[in-house]
Amino acid sequence: MHDMFKFSDLTIPVIQAPMAGGVNTPALVSAVSDAGGLGSFGFAYSTPEKIDADLKDTKALIKKVPNTRINANFFVFKEPVMPAVSEQQKALSDLKDVLDSLGVTVAIPKPPYIPDLQSMLEPIWVHQPEVLTFHFGLPPQQVIEKAHSLGISVGVTATSLEEALMIQSADVDFIVAQGIEAGGHRGIFDPQGVDQQLTLKDLVQELAQHLQIPIVAAGGIMNGADIHGIIRVGASAAQLGTAFLVTAEAGSSPAHRRFVLTKHELGTAFTRAFSGRPAQGVKNKYMSLMEGKTYLPFPLQNNMTAAMRQWAAKHDEGDYQNLWAGTEYARARAMSVSDLMTTLSNEYQSAGK
Repeated sequence: MHDMFKFSDLTIPVIQAPMAGGVNTPALVSAVSDAGGLGSFGFAYSTPEKIDADLKDTKALIKKVPNTRINANFFVFKEPVMPAVSEQQKALSDLKDVLDSLGVTVAIPKPPYIPDLQSMLEPIWVHQPEVLTFHFGLPPQQVIEKAHSLGISVGVTATSLEEALMIQSADVDFIVAQGIEAGGHRGIFDPQGVDQQLTLKDLVQELAQHLQIPIVAAGGIMNGADIHGIIRVGASAAQLGTAFLVTAEAGSSPAHRRFVLTKHELGTAFTRAFSGRPAQGVKNKYMSLMEGKTYLPFPLQNNMTAAMRQWAAKHDEGDYQNLWAGTEYARARAMSVSDLMTTLSNEYQSAGK
């Protein structure tokens, strides 16, 4: 057990966003921690064995022991209901039509669709990272209580005031306010519900008027001036994802880096075509071809497109990868984590003068 994490522990109020699918590496997370920020793992699809190995490796790499700062992030969602056979076949047929020329074999997924949350949390209770966060909803109350008993701070993503008030009432320590600018999966609790699509500034300002717990701001934050600006309107820290995608230590694919750094004319869009839930990324050929098609619910669609994404990574083909990125991706800077954190710190301090 360790002391509870406080935002004042950070040398610079920067959280490197959790990004599932291999982007968050021990090298990335440890470098952010060493530079005075909070490094994060997106463990949404990871096996308990992988989680255990990543946490062990990261702790071994961190130089500024005992001042380690690690955030472990998980998805929380209801067990998916398999749609009618006719809808399954339509989703499969639509995907096959798009992938026909690639020679990729796809099939209706079978359970288990994702590792069980309780088993995924077992390495967390052993390694006890400083922070535990959740996306898509609230974890069971006993998970929050267990984390607190071990000195682990808990945060949950909100896209609206309604979600934020639910989170606050669950005895969570802080809220991650996700603006519509953010890349990756939209953290909305009900993906079939009405999304208010608030900008980050509007969301943080609204939450700051009604909440008693700290707010972490996520969405479109790329430099130190952005960080300073969002803290001025009520955030305690800023969470940056796209800014870290092209750092030397990130596990981003070559195609992902290439599109983020050079394909600025494409812009971003939200799609359900990769996973079944809305997620924002650089608009590529697959996203365009799948507009108006039938998708299976999350995470079934994610499992069904796995073979395609693996093929695309192997062939360095960005048009069939999920190139998650925020709306401000054109401002991403390719450098080491150490250089990026130093740059962010200098910009943040300059903006405050």
